[in-house]
Amino acid sequence: MKWSKAAADQHDITVLRPEFPWYSEVSSRVTRNAIDDLDNAFKHFFRRVKLGQKPGFPTFKKKGTGDSFALREKPKFDVEGRELRIEKLKTRIKMRQRLRFTGTLNQVTISQRAGKFYASILVETDDDNPHAPEKEAVGVDFGIKSLAVTSDGAVFPENNTLKRNLKALKRTQRRVSRKQKGSHRRARAKLAVAKLHKRISAQRQAVLHELSDRLTRDDQVVCLEDLNVNGMVSNDKLARPISDAGFGMLRRMIEYKAELRGVDVSFIGRFEPSSKTCSECGQRHDMPLSKRTIECDCGNVMDRDLNAARNILARGLDTLGSDLKRTQELRKTIGLPMAAMMTA
Repeated sequence: MKWSKAAADQHDITVLRPEFPWYSEVSSRVTRNAIDDLDNAFKHFFRRVKLGQKPGFPTFKKKGTGDSFALREKPKFDVEGRELRIEKLKTRIKMRQRLRFTGTLNQVTISQRAGKFYASILVETDDDNPHAPEKEAVGVDFGIKSLAVTSDGAVFPENNTLKRNLKALKRTQRRVSRKQKGSHRRARAKLAVAKLHKRISAQRQAVLHELSDRLTRDDQVVCLEDLNVNGMVSNDKLARPISDAGFGMLRRMIEYKAELRGVDVSFIGRFEPSSKTCSECGQRHDMPLSKRTIECDCGNVMDRDLNAARNILARGLDTLGSDLKRTQELRKTIGLPMAAMMTA
């Protein structure tokens, strides 16, 4: 098969629109942007083929799954207050909230999920988020028992929204399996499953947004562990709680909020023995997962997650690297012993 963007555009104009008059009820850029997306998908496919990577051939969208369209031309849409205008639509769409940023509107993507419609609007803005962080730096240890433990002793409880809704999810999925394929009752049952998944996702994201906002607003440097989430979920016993916690999503939230607020994010290696090393003297210990407290010969008795968070802070500050004097001042400010800072 030979792909040509120009031929696809011509086919859309000369064949599809005359054959299907209802195409004219929506903006012409809806189908043209879909062609642009397919063209980009083919470009990335051939690029990965040349590099010897897994190519990932473009696939067709399935109706009812990830339904969306985009308008990337400024005259095709605009926003006034809480109303969205889209070309060819006779009335404006009322939105639940105003835009959070001011600036130039570049793109809008309309999507449907669980029976509700969402508008994602790309804004080019000069808005900033000036803030005066209360603390200089913090180390964060992610986990299953507690979602996160920080080096200053704050503990964020586990984020297990899927676990709490698992029985209800199984019950609604069984209802789908009992319905005849293609029936209206099966469609309603599938919608109920989609709504429950959406609720679980919204609950998870609310917790992650709260944590990422707290870290990037209160601290100038956030030190994290470079977790291998894909490798962690290969453990059959831990796969579900790890996926439910949302470590990968939390990392992305911290990174983009830190960039917006001018906060530094430092990562330590995923093989660093943060839980096995005493944060006071640097001695290594045998710490199986069942052992929740580290007891060192130097007299340090500490929760393993708090101990790991302090080690992550120490190593994270070291990886910042260039300004040694500033790093030492940060260490002095947070009151950690120098022996812990020098632990490799």
